Amino acid sequence: MQEIKCPKCGEVFQVDESGYAQIVSQVRDNEFYKELERRKKQLDQSRESDLKMLLMEQEQKLNTEINKKKDEIQKKEREILSKEQEIAKLHAEVDKSGTERELAVAKAVQQKNQELSEQTAEITRLKGELDLQKRENEIAENHLLEKHKDELKIRDEEIERLKDFKARQSTKMVGESLEQHCLGQFNAIRMMSFPNAYFEKDNDARSGSKGDFIFRESADGTEFISIMFEMKNEVDTTATKHKNEDFFKELDKDRNEKNCEYAVLVSLLESDSELYNNGIVDVSYKYPKMFVVRPQFFIPLISLLRNAALDALKYRQELQVVRNQQVDIRNFEENMNTFKEGFARNYRLASDKFKTAIDEIDKTIQHLQKTKEALLSSENNLRLANNKAEDLSIKRLTKNAPSVKAMFDELKDESAD
Repeated sequence: MQEIKCPKCGEVFQVDESGYAQIVSQVRDNEFYKELERRKKQLDQSRESDLKMLLMEQEQKLNTEINKKKDEIQKKEREILSKEQEIAKLHAEVDKSGTERELAVAKAVQQKNQELSEQTAEITRLKGELDLQKRENEIAENHLLEKHKDELKIRDEEIERLKDFKARQSTKMVGESLEQHCLGQFNAIRMMSFPNAYFEKDNDARSGSKGDFIFRESADGTEFISIMFEMKNEVDTTATKHKNEDFFKELDKDRNEKNCEYAVLVSLLESDSELYNNGIVDVSYKYPKMFVVRPQFFIPLISLLRNAALDALKYRQELQVVRNQQVDIRNFEENMNTFKEGFARNYRLASDKFKTAIDEIDKTIQHLQKTKEALLSSENNLRLANNKAEDLSIKRLTKNAPSVKAMFDELKDESAD
């Protein structure tokens, strides 16, 4: 039990736990609502204050805009007043020179009418040219359409003919007949389009395999294009269906063994393939310089490759000239280096021999100098000996030899008798 004292009368009374809890809850709810009301009033006051501040800011901005607009209006009014003054001045000038204005207007109208007339004539002329151009374009377009229709008709007829041709062949004769068909196509235009070309069966099977045809063409003794051809076909009733890709490896091998630049598979295989039915298919991503074509593109592909090779031939010839020039320069440099090396070697040998000869000459000079000195010494001795011989006399010889002197005296007396 809980005791509670009344704040008004001061009486104390007891309540149980549930009653006490209810009272506490009522007190709390009452305080909560009071606090809630107080917070609401604060928020209303704050919102009202913010609203007043916002209104004041908006009013200030509005006043600023109004003042700005007023300034702009005043500026416009000043400009209008200035324009009106200028217009009044112009009116005065126009009134003053009315005759001149009328003459100028008449002249301007006349000139404008003349320009309009010339423009009308130019427009008429341009319309005529445009109509003529339209008619020419229509004629050209119709011509192209007719040409395209004719080409499509020829292509469709060729396709139908090939289909009929294919349907009438036996499995045994399919490959050979396709070869004969392509050979006939080539021979029909050989003399007109490829008079100097070589196009024959590949009969060289020494390597274990061979293609069907080889195309080669030369200019001025230089081969500028070569193509290895393989023809493949099979009838619809054949049990085992081949794909074009099944023959790429062998065709590339034949191309390399026969030293051909390009490889072309003329094929009627995979007749439902959109890829191979669209025209010339470049399969160089699998094997270099390899193409797959239907028989109707057999001649066009040869022409394309041949024309491209002819264009490249001129550049190759120019490149060969440059290479020959480089070879000549290299040979000249080699000859020059050989001459320089030989000259240096001969100069070195001659220099060594010259040095040896100079050394020998120096030695000979030294020897002759010694001989000269010896001869000079001998000459001096001979001169002294001669002088001594000239001073020699019997008197001197017998000066210290009385017996010899007596003998000379006797000889002298006998000579006198």
